[in-house]
Amino acid sequence: MGMGRRATLVGALLALGMVGCGGGARQDKNEPSGTFDVRVVRATFPTAQHIAGQTRLRIAVRNTGNQTVPNVAVTVHGFTRRDTQPGLADPTKPVWIVDRGPKGGDTAYVGTWALGELAPKQTRVFEWRVTPIQPGVYKVSYEIAAGLNGKAKARAAGGGIPQGRFTIRVSGKPPQARVNPATGAVERS
Repeated sequence: MGMGRRATLVGALLALGMVGCGGGARQDKNEPSGTFDVRVVRATFPTAQHIAGQTRLRIAVRNTGNQTVPNVAVTVHGFTRRDTQPGLADPTKPVWIVDRGPKGGDTAYVGTWALGELAPKQTRVFEWRVTPIQPGVYKVSYEIAAGLNGKAKARAAGGGIPQGRFTIRVSGKPPQARVNPATGAVERS
């Protein structure tokens, strides 16, 4: 077979292979449909923070219903902001660096972490360690979901999506720190 025919054959096979990409079962195939009752029992995030001072966002979610939640998830909005400067390749700029998200909770979705099934009357705590890197006043909001693909829906006691919001002031001054001479531990004020 000549070089030209071989290249044509390889090109045709590659094209056929690309046509087949993306096929297969639906992503939500195994997600149960339904509405699951949950409640945010506690949500904490310091409202006054300092640039470069690591802090924690904690959200505790309780299954208040009688069915197991398929995959309890939290989506956080506000760890980034949009820069309005024209011509930027990526206008998304971080406000907080996520140093560590909820353990075992990484997903393929931006800003969403999932911690699996949540049995009735059980509580799961999501915890992020984050470091602010932009001073200013910001709103950070969150939403709770019962699954990642939209078939399993979380419902608050009054109906609607369980959610919340924080208004955070990040100071441009780093936190004060000193080494305790007696213990050698770093103490922040």
